[in-house]
Amino acid sequence: MDLRSKIRVIENFPKEGISFKDITTLIGDKEGLKYTIDCFYDLLKDKDIDIVVGPEARGFIFGTPIAYKLDAGFAPVRKKGKLPGETIGIDYALEYGTDTLEIHKDAIKKGQKVAIIDDLLATGGTISSVAKLVEQAGGEVVSLNFVIELTELKGRDKLEGYNINSLVTYDV
Repeated sequence: MDLRSKIRVIENFPKEGISFKDITTLIGDKEGLKYTIDCFYDLLKDKDIDIVVGPEARGFIFGTPIAYKLDAGFAPVRKKGKLPGETIGIDYALEYGTDTLEIHKDAIKKGQKVAIIDDLLATGGTISSVAKLVEQAGGEVVSLNFVIELTELKGRDKLEGYNINSLVTYDV
């Protein structure tokens, strides 16, 4: 299946010059969604994944059904103050300033094999922080997985040493 045909591209959103890749059309298409989940499953099924981690909010959309298919758990990564239990956090740089990502302190057990799932790899800043957070919690990052990769933004450069899978690539 050509996943590009399931992803809507909206020019000049959220601001002039941006070519936004909208996954709502992909997740609203039952064949496209099933195919996407099955592709991730095929990439991960032989890696003995214990837990899938997904950053909010689109990482939740793909991460949870993949965890189910892998017979693994799922742990959400959220912005600071959104998780109710005891958390560990990591600061990461934004275009103007910083933000903090958190995971529950007990979400990952030492030595667990972790697959990280998100919709988009752009500059790599957010997912690099998620990987560091998983490692800080004691997990082993086995694989970073994305529906879409914007290759021109060179996010892979921030993720050297990690196994990276992207289902669809765009120059931008």
